[in-house]
Amino acid sequence: MSVHTFTLYDMLLRNAAQFGGRPAVIQEHGQVDFREFLSRVDALAAGLAALQIRKGEHICILAQNHPGYLDLYGACAKLGILAYPINWRLTPEESRRIVERAEPSMMVVDPTTQPAVADWPTSIGIAHWYTFGPTPSGPFAAFDTLYAAAESANVSDTVIGDDPFAVISTAAVDVVPRGAVLTHNNLLAANLQTMACMGLTEYDCNLLALPLFHVAALGAAFATMHAGGANVLTARFDAAQAVQLVDAHNVTYLTSFPPVLGSILDAAEAAGSRLPSLKHVVGLEGPDVIGRLHASTQAQFWTGFGQAETSGFITLQRAAERPGAAGRVAPLCRVRLVDEYDREVPVGTPGEILARGPVVFQGYYAQQQETDYTFRGGWHHTGDVGRFDEDGYLHYVGRKPEKELIKPGGENVYPAEVETVIMEIPGVSAACVFGVPDAQWGEAIKAVVESGDGGLSAGRIIDHVAGRIARYKKPKWVEFTNALPRTDADAVDREAVKSRWGQEA
Repeated sequence: MSVHTFTLYDMLLRNAAQFGGRPAVIQEHGQVDFREFLSRVDALAAGLAALQIRKGEHICILAQNHPGYLDLYGACAKLGILAYPINWRLTPEESRRIVERAEPSMMVVDPTTQPAVADWPTSIGIAHWYTFGPTPSGPFAAFDTLYAAAESANVSDTVIGDDPFAVISTAAVDVVPRGAVLTHNNLLAANLQTMACMGLTEYDCNLLALPLFHVAALGAAFATMHAGGANVLTARFDAAQAVQLVDAHNVTYLTSFPPVLGSILDAAEAAGSRLPSLKHVVGLEGPDVIGRLHASTQAQFWTGFGQAETSGFITLQRAAERPGAAGRVAPLCRVRLVDEYDREVPVGTPGEILARGPVVFQGYYAQQQETDYTFRGGWHHTGDVGRFDEDGYLHYVGRKPEKELIKPGGENVYPAEVETVIMEIPGVSAACVFGVPDAQWGEAIKAVVESGDGGLSAGRIIDHVAGRIARYKKPKWVEFTNALPRTDADAVDREAVKSRWGQEA
């Protein structure tokens, strides 16, 4: 093994020695310290090794947050196994496409997701099927039995920092969501960057309520753990419970996408709490909600720009530092703004955001052509547009037209995917889907549908989309027209549609 190697498992070894008896994970049924967490990871790794799951093989996880989820990430880090978490909000059909692309050796579910995939063991060739917890269910063995292996698993001498660790799904561009492959080094660099920018220490405590399939949740969990702090784990977000946990465990750090922070502030007000321990809230929120946070607590809201492909943020700031901006370039990144010919644009001029540095992902899983195009010229082309001001702060402008993206509640939705599903409905001749501002979710989906069929209704469109793909991809508003505006090439003129119908949400 090289003297330069340091992996996520090395981080756990270091933490057990450095922070041994400090709490690492706190959850409903108790807590484990860093030494106990390492023991759980080692036992689980031995169980996976006993199943002959080796370095480079894949494990898919379709489950809500669970202590075993964090253990599994640790065991995968030790053995060099690729963790492939899946968004549990997807439909079974969408999830199945991801699993078929991933070709895992093991599939892990939980009692909430198992009913949707109950027949998969008979139709998908995966060697091992498990469900989190102590109780088996049909063909799904009890995950807790994996901790009982007799022998400890050896760390592979070939696991190095540049090995892939996890595949984080992005939006579905071509039916199956692209998977951003993040290495050990990617996430370690992201940890150190977060620790440096926000000043995280062993006295910080993260509320891990966002789902662990999301890069923001995974990044916050690992950064807090790397600093020696604790993660308070919940199965899924509940505002009233979040307030109780923040106050009970002196939580200092949480991640938010609309409507998380607003609902926490509402619940705190109802409970008579000013959330006195809270110091950092990171994510995306509207100025009114950020203002409420600053007025009612001592916490600071941090905002920035990042993607799954960049292991989290590449620019960051306290929101009050430069209102409306997305922050300055982070310590381990280089960022350029370029025109269509990759020529750098002047200060104040919008350009595509390009990034380079140790946080940039390894590539898209099993999509080399897309990876090569994204990495052209030695830079990661984000598909997002921004502008720098004279003080070096990045201001987010939007997506490039060909990569337009809608982000309801922090999820990624490509308009083309929703349009394709709407076009399945008889009587629909064209559709244009785009994002509009929304007080609850930050951004919501609107569809303008071309149809000569007077019998179609907004409810029919919404219900059809919700029944075919994940419900967060359904339109919140639908308008009908006899003819959508067209370009000279007879394509739907998206900008004309947004200009005409974008203000009517």
